[in-house]
Parts: sequence; structure tokens; C-alpha cells
Amino acid sequence: MHFLFYARLISFTAGTLVYLFLLALILGHRRPRLFERLLFFLNLSLFLIYAGGLLEINAQIQYGSPPEATKLFYEDLAALGTLFILPLVAQAHIAYMGQAQKATIPAWMMTLSYALFLMPAWRLAEAALGSHNHPGQRLVVFLYALVREAGPTIAAAALVAMPLQLKILAAKVPSERSVFRWLFSVTSLSAVILILQQVMAPSSAWTDSIQTAVAVIGVLPGAVLIYYSLRHNFLDFGAQRNLVYALSATFLALLYLALVRRVSVWLEAVLPPEATASILLFVLIFLFEPLERVIGPALHRAHQERFGRMQKLAVELQERARHGELEPLVAHAERRVRDELGLAALRISIPRDPQWKPLEAPGGLGHVVQVPLVQDGKEIGLLEAASTGSYLTGETTAALEFLAEQLPAMVDLCRLIENKLRLERELAERERLALLGQMAASVSHNLRNPLSSMKTVLQVQLENPNLPLDVRRDCVLVVTEIDRMNAKLTQLLRFAKPSVNGERVGAIALARQTAILFRHDAERRNVRLEFDQPSEEIPVVASEDALSEVLSNLIVNAIEAQPNGGRVRVGLARHDDRLEIHVEDDGPGISPELRSKIFQPFFTTKATGTGLGLSIVARRVAEMGGTIACESPLKNGKGTLFRLTLPLAEGEARSRDAYNSNRG
Repeated sequence: MHFLFYARLISFTAGTLVYLFLLALILGHRRPRLFERLLFFLNLSLFLIYAGGLLEINAQIQYGSPPEATKLFYEDLAALGTLFILPLVAQAHIAYMGQAQKATIPAWMMTLSYALFLMPAWRLAEAALGSHNHPGQRLVVFLYALVREAGPTIAAAALVAMPLQLKILAAKVPSERSVFRWLFSVTSLSAVILILQQVMAPSSAWTDSIQTAVAVIGVLPGAVLIYYSLRHNFLDFGAQRNLVYALSATFLALLYLALVRRVSVWLEAVLPPEATASILLFVLIFLFEPLERVIGPALHRAHQERFGRMQKLAVELQERARHGELEPLVAHAERRVRDELGLAALRISIPRDPQWKPLEAPGGLGHVVQVPLVQDGKEIGLLEAASTGSYLTGETTAALEFLAEQLPAMVDLCRLIENKLRLERELAERERLALLGQMAASVSHNLRNPLSSMKTVLQVQLENPNLPLDVRRDCVLVVTEIDRMNAKLTQLLRFAKPSVNGERVGAIALARQTAILFRHDAERRNVRLEFDQPSEEIPVVASEDALSEVLSNLIVNAIEAQPNGGRVRVGLARHDDRLEIHVEDDGPGISPELRSKIFQPFFTTKATGTGLGLSIVARRVAEMGGTIACESPLKNGKGTLFRLTLPLAEGEARSRDAYNSNRG
């Protein structure tokens, strides 16, 4: 029995330290999820149970027969921990499945888990009622009386946890299967021993052995969580290395102080307690060098491991930068750095957008650090990181600064390769268009001559007054079709032939002239053509033919989109160093599926269309250094707006900047 007594003492001490360590780790992590909060209160319940047991054993050592107040205190500590353990076990497992594994939780399971909280609520109400009916007794007395039998409650918690752990294991998440395999084994063993304890009579010779086994096994779930948190970063707890080191050092110091006190009591008959404590504390001086020899290499290995992982991550991002796509590179870097360092959130802004709000930690619980991305002495962006704990550790901040030094070079490489790929694509496109132009010219030459001859013959026939009416009607139809074929051949040549830019064009005069050309056609179709223009001319660098072709295509499409009449609005406006032109109609609009295809060559929804009109528009705008976008529908599921921007002429842009600076 003497051995079992000290085995329980060691077990209760270990359990108290293990669950206190987990409580501190969760508090430092402070992730704003329901699961972490439930896990905190579950560990708090287990800590109270073990703290109560440890206090009971120490009271027996100190007093032999503990005072009534001490007895009441440690019994109620254990009782309070036991009171909520069953619903907390169920809720913590369910929350883990729902939040960490993204599993769908059945409604009946959620209802049943919430109903388990009625049991401690009923017990507390009954205890309060007993205290009210017996004014001379305190609430803690009745609370302990209601939950005196902790064994059945903990056994029920183990039986509830087992099927939930099996369900988590069935999900086959590789990084978590090992954790819950161990937890399931420990839970199953605990359930068997607790049930065996309830079956045996209290006076059985095996009672002390079973109680000791329960105390030992109860430490294992906490030990498993600590091991996988530190070694395998389970729940991202292990990312806070500095917090782990600080907690470990604090616990070792507390254990040593407890040892000093215990030895002082043992040697009190020989030495005064103060002398014993002084000797034991002085001994620590001679332990510093051996401790440094043990801890130093371990810290060095941990630093090398972290630095090696950061180097591998930098090499991975460098390879990603060689793909030449900046946005995917930034998104990949954000995801990988966040996962590697166990951060709550990370954002990389290239360039830094002053309108963005600063990054905030989820729930406002963590710490945020901002590291500028600097290249050649100039800031090109910003890296923002947020932790789930109170502060970002020193090694995490150092890792972020290391990556911030590497990212500008990666961005520069990515942009160079992106420009190289863009130039290669443009060259390939120009070669393709040159080939298409040659083919179109050949086709046009080989077809237009026969078509012209056919049209001439038919026109001569139409001049014959004796031509039968039905033959005249067929001849007119054929002439019309020949004109339509000529128009399509002309459009094909325009698509294949690039425009020649570099002229200084008055955009407003050209747009007004183009709108006037189509005013009669719009009136014939009962479409109101509106033209909004600034009071001053806006010169742009473009080709007059190309800009006229762009406006003509957009206006014709807007008119034809409203066969039953409507409105077309053409507007021009200056925005900084850009000219913005918009063409808006009240037609049926364009669906999102079609909107992504309208600028593709040969795509059309018209029965007689070639599908080259908008592709020519997009090509001409790109050749002029501008952009074009389509917005549809605008309101009530109708309407389409084409918005294109063009760069102003250099002199105009300079004078505009000078005007703005003078005003400032």
C-alpha cells in the first residue's frame, strides 16, 4: 500500500502539471474557435480533479488527519471538475469534427450534446435548493454530496468519447489519425478500469490498485496532446516555441522550488529550513554549465531546423516565381507561409494599397506585425501577419523578416519572366496574325474578283427593262448577298491587319462625327442616340481609323441590341491621365457565361454575324495601349455598358499634371 500511495502522489502531481501546462498553452494560443474554448474548459475540469487529488494526498502527508476545511476544499475541487466533464467531452469532440474536420454534424447529435448540460445544471440547482433548505450548511457541502461518486460520471464520459473518436478516425485524416488512435486506446482502457471499479465492492483488496491505475491512465490523454502538439504541431500549438520554452522553464522552476521545500521539511530536524533552501538554491549555480551543454545544442538544432525549413520554402517560392504569374505567386506564398508558421492570417500586398484596412487578428485576440518589402531602398509592398496568441514569437518574426528580404527578388524575377512570356505571346500572336493576314489577302483576292464579275453581270441584267419580275427579285437578292460577302471579307482583313498608331487624335470630334454617321440608322430603328461630351477637346495617341472603327462597332452593336427601340448613350470623360469612353444601351443585357466569350474571335450570337466585331474592338484598344471592359446587366436584368480607357497624348497628360499641381 505504501507503494500505491506514492504512485498516486506522482500521478496526481503529473496530472496537475500536464493539464496546467495545456491550460497555459491554450491560453497563449487563444484561437477564436469554439473547439479551443471547449478544450480549455475540459482541461480545466481535469486539472481541478487532479489538483483536488494532489491536495488530498499532501494534506494526508502534512496533517495525517486533514482538517475539515481542508477536506471540504479538495473534495469540492474534484467535485466541481467532475460536474461538467461529461458534456464537455461530448461537445469538444463534436466541435472538433465540425470545425477542424469540416464534417456535417447530425441535428440529433447536437441536440443530445446540448442536453447533457442539463445534468450539471440540475445538480447545481439541487445543491442550491439543499443549501436553501438547510441554512446552517454551505452550498459546497451539498454540491460535494451530489457528485461524491465521480467514477460513474467519468466512466460515462469515456463511453461517450469512444464512438466520437471512432468517427474521427473513420474520416482518415492522415495528420490526425495517430493522435486519436492513441486517445481512443487510452479512453477504452480508462472505461474498462472505471467500470471494473464500479463493479467491485468498495472493500475489495483491489480497490487501491484500481484507483491508482485510474489516476495513472487519466494523465495519458493530456500527455498525448502535449506530445503531438510539440512534435507534430497538432492544433498549431507547437508553432509557439517561445511560449513552450517559457512554460517548460517555469514548470521546472516550480518543481525545483517544491523539491526545495520538501527537502527542507525532511531535514528540519538536522538543519534549519532556511539553511537547506539556501544550499539547494546555491547548487543551481553548478548546474548552469551542464544545463547549457544539454539545452544549447537542442536550441541550436531547433534553430537550424526552422532556418532550413525557411530556406526550403524560399526555394519553393523561387521556383513558383519562374512561372511568371505574380498573383498566383502571392496567393501561394500567403498560403504556404501561413501554414508553415502556424499563423492565423497573412497578407502580402504588392504594391501596398493605402485604402486597405490594416490586417486584424481573428477575434481581436492576437498580435499583428507589419514587415515592409523593400527593393533598392524603395518599399514595393507590405507583408502583414497575425497570430492567434498574444504575441508573435521572436523566431516567427525573424522568419517573416527573412522571407520579406527574399520576396522582392522573387517578385522582380516573376515580373521579368511575366514580361518575357507576354512578349513571346505577342510575337507569336503577331506571327499568327501575319499568317492570317496573308491567308485573308489571298482569299480576298481570289474571291473578290469573281464576286465583282458576278455583281457586274447581275447589275447589267437589272438594267434590262424586260427582265421578268421574279428573275429581277432573285438578281437583287444575289447582289445583296454578294455585298454581304464582300463586307465579311473586309472585316476579316481588318481583324488580321494591325492598326498603325502614333497620331494625335481629337477624341471628342472623332466620337461626335462617328455618332452623327449612325444617327439616321438609330432613328430608323426607333433608338434615341445620346452623346455626352466635355467642353474641351481631349487628344489621345491613337490611329484615327482604329478609334473610329472601335466606336462604330460598339455603337452598331448597341443599336442592333434593341430591335424594338430604346436608348444608346455615348459619353467621354477625362480621369487623371486617361480618357474614358463608355457606350451604354438599354438592351436585354449579356449573361455572365457569354460575357466571358464576347471578345473571342469568331464567337457570335447573331444568325448572320461573323464574330469578329468585338474581337476587332479588343485588338484595336490593346494596340492603342488601352483597356476595355463590359458590364451587364446594369439594372433590372437589362442594359449593357462597354467602358474603354485610352492614354492621353503626352503633352496633354503633362499639362494636366501641371494644372493639378498648381491647384494644390
